[in-house]
Amino acid sequence: MLKKWLKAATIRAARTAAQAAIGAIGAATVFSEVDWKVIGGTVLLATILSYLTSLAGLPEVKEDDNNGHQNCS
Repeated sequence: MLKKWLKAATIRAARTAAQAAIGAIGAATVFSEVDWKVIGGTVLLATILSYLTSLAGLPEVKEDDNNGHQNCS
């Protein structure tokens, strides 16, 4: 269960980080004026917030009816 959650949360965090980076880079008028320290901080914060939000639950990861035990029959 933890492995599934970690994989799903990491995929979600990577997507969120990419979206944050694109938004922050797009806010610069000229590409050469991009403040990469600000972009890095924005991406890091978005990634942390995504993981924290995922702690509340991920629809992609549902616990089995048998409390995580698979039926071996």
